[in-house]
Amino acid sequence: MQLKPHHSEALRGLFGRSLLATSDATAAELDALLALAATFRQLDFAGVKVPLFAQELAYAVFFDNSTRTKSAWAGAAARLGMQPVIVDGSSTQVAHGETASETGAMLGMNAHAMGIRHDLVLGEGQLFMKNVRAGIDGWLAANGEARKVPVVNLQCDVDHPTQTLADLSFLRHRFGTGAADQDALRGKAICVSWAYSPSYAKPLSVPQGLITLLTRQGAHVRLAHPPGYELLGPCMDDAHRFATESGGSFSVHVGGSDAMDEAFEGAHVVYPKSWGPRALMEARVAANAAGDQAALDDLEAQMLTQNADHTDWICDSRRMALTAASPGRSQAQYMHCLPADIGDEVSGEVMAAYRDDLAREASWKVYAIMALLTAGKHKDPLAALSDH
Repeated sequence: MQLKPHHSEALRGLFGRSLLATSDATAAELDALLALAATFRQLDFAGVKVPLFAQELAYAVFFDNSTRTKSAWAGAAARLGMQPVIVDGSSTQVAHGETASETGAMLGMNAHAMGIRHDLVLGEGQLFMKNVRAGIDGWLAANGEARKVPVVNLQCDVDHPTQTLADLSFLRHRFGTGAADQDALRGKAICVSWAYSPSYAKPLSVPQGLITLLTRQGAHVRLAHPPGYELLGPCMDDAHRFATESGGSFSVHVGGSDAMDEAFEGAHVVYPKSWGPRALMEARVAANAAGDQAALDDLEAQMLTQNADHTDWICDSRRMALTAASPGRSQAQYMHCLPADIGDEVSGEVMAAYRDDLAREASWKVYAIMALLTAGKHKDPLAALSDH
């Protein structure tokens, strides 16, 4: 079991909380969450059942498409003995004007955990989650209920914590001795780069989540993107601060595709992924608030046109040859949250070489969600799992 007695105090600090961004947790709390996730994975691989929350309801609302996260939510809830229910956000009364706090109160009557994906519009997703949580807490307090109903961020406009915790778990196992290895990435060069996509303007939350989590590992994190694809200021500030505190570094490489080459040079890990141009993503806020679908469609077309100016931002064999070796490979560890645009974000040759690793990376999300649910709902996860 990777969960140890010294993790208990940190996990107690998460009891009753909803971790909507990894930056809201201490380093000790993050390490305890990773150890808890690794313990759940170890027990799962051994065929050990852990129905800690039998006959409880795990409700999730998705306002954006998903494959892996929906599956991971259902898998995590079921492994904990919960009944998962997943609904499309457009099928809720939110589409008819119900507020987030009202939604929280109504669902909080019955649900024992809430998962939410709300990631497409800047300034809305994480705020919606906070208001849902306020509605749940208000209902519970008004009715004298002691049960804990954590809200799990399944991707918002700011962060994607279940994804980045899964990514970090994978990397600590890849480069160290396991999820509890706090020094696994210390001194490693990690490139988080924009890459071209013709499919849609993707949220900023994955790169933002990566730079605010990986900079806490003592790594040398490099962010690369063309002009106009800047990330949110508070996330950039956090990345610089966390890098200083951890003894690592954070550098930003902006320019033509040579900036991508520069960030790949000597990197041990590369995470090339597309996201939308900042100014147009911000313009989408007003159009969405006005319910102007024609304006939203026009902005999406403008974003894809802007993307098309940078088709040479691709992770291909030439760029991978610039990188440093990773365990068992002559080149860096390639990562992506998936689905990747093959032939645009990444070449088919690179994707084929790392397909199994990407599946392993994705598999950690189940255990990250299990850890977040358990830490939020149980006072002493170590005691609960000690007999398994």
